Parts: sequence; C-alpha cells; structure tokens
Amino acid sequence: MRQRNIKNLEERLAANSAFLIEDPRACKGRWAEVFGNDNPIMLEIGCGKGKFIISHASDNPDVNYIAVEGQSSVVLRALEKAEEGKLSNLRIFIDFVHDLGDYLEEGELSGLYLNFSDPWPKARHAKRRLTYRKNLENYRKVMKPDAAIEFKTDNEGLFEFSLEEIAAAGYNILEMTRDLHSPESEDLYESAKYTTEYEDKFSATGKNINYVKF
Repeated sequence: MRQRNIKNLEERLAANSAFLIEDPRACKGRWAEVFGNDNPIMLEIGCGKGKFIISHASDNPDVNYIAVEGQSSVVLRALEKAEEGKLSNLRIFIDFVHDLGDYLEEGELSGLYLNFSDPWPKARHAKRRLTYRKNLENYRKVMKPDAAIEFKTDNEGLFEFSLEEIAAAGYNILEMTRDLHSPESEDLYESAKYTTEYEDKFSATGKNINYVKF
C-alpha cells in the first residue's frame, strides 16, 4: 500500500524521538542497557501504527518491547502513542529487517511477533517472506531456547506456506487456529486480545484471521 505524504514528517519524528532508536545496530548486545533493566525483550517486525505493540507494552510493564517498521510515515503514529502513554518499556526503530543478527546478540530475544507480513504472492519471491525457512532459522539464532514466535495473517496461501516452512525449520507448533476471532478462539488464545489496526478492519468484515505460535 502506498503511504501518504505527511507534512513536516521529520520535525514530527524528532518531536517524538524519546522512543526512537536512531542506530539500532549499535544496540546489539546491550538492549538491557538501553532499557535500564534485565526484563525479557519481545520484538515485532512490521509494527505499522503500533496498536498491537502499544497494547502489549501498556499491559506488561515488566517486559521490554522493540517495534520495527520500514515506513517512517507509518511509524510516526506509533511513536506518538508511545509518547502519550509514557511507555518506558518500548523502543522503536525504522528499518527494513533482513538479518536480526544485525541488531541482536545470540539469545537476547525472548519472543517475536510477525503480524500480517507482506505475502509476496509470486513464487519467485518466496525467499522474501518473513516465514521463509532461512528467515525462521535466522530468528532462532537471536532467541532464547524457550522463546516463541507468533504469526498472524489473513492470507490463506501465506499461512499454508508458513506451516510448511515452520516444519522444515524444525520448530514445534504450540498453538494454532484458522479463525482467531471465532467465539471459541477468543476465549482460548491470549493473542486474540492484542490486535493490529489491519486485523480489526478485516475481522469486522468477517474475514478469518490465521494464527500460529511455534
């Protein structure tokens, strides 16, 4: 989706820079220092306007959260929300992630969220999908042994692909549903409580949301 231009974007980013990490690569191995504590660290790739990660950070002050977004025009709203909520356990950086090892040391991450990632529908682009097996293997390198990945998508093809890649990468599925917001799943899965703006929009139309934790 093409993002609209935002007037005075750089000035508005600077005004909400308390939660913005300008050089995330310099934080590798020292995120505990950045947050000022040794609490677990969770990361969301593609945070959009931040509804999902802001809700998590608000509800769980004893957990640290890192949000990543490639589009500065999109992430501005997430920064503004973090500022409004004074969320000291949240940091955001702007980048397109290719290797989590650029930002995190081995075993530094306690969990990862992949929400409504680009499906890259053409077969020749499969390696660009965030759930491609080589990417899943890359995530494992920076995660603690007991850490888990949570993945949501409304794209049926991407979900089927992802299940195959999860198995190929040697992960075990811990939770899974093809309709996260059905009455049964709403009560069963905590992840149903934390939604993205995109998720709210499509759930409202009756579109099923696929979810897997592994």
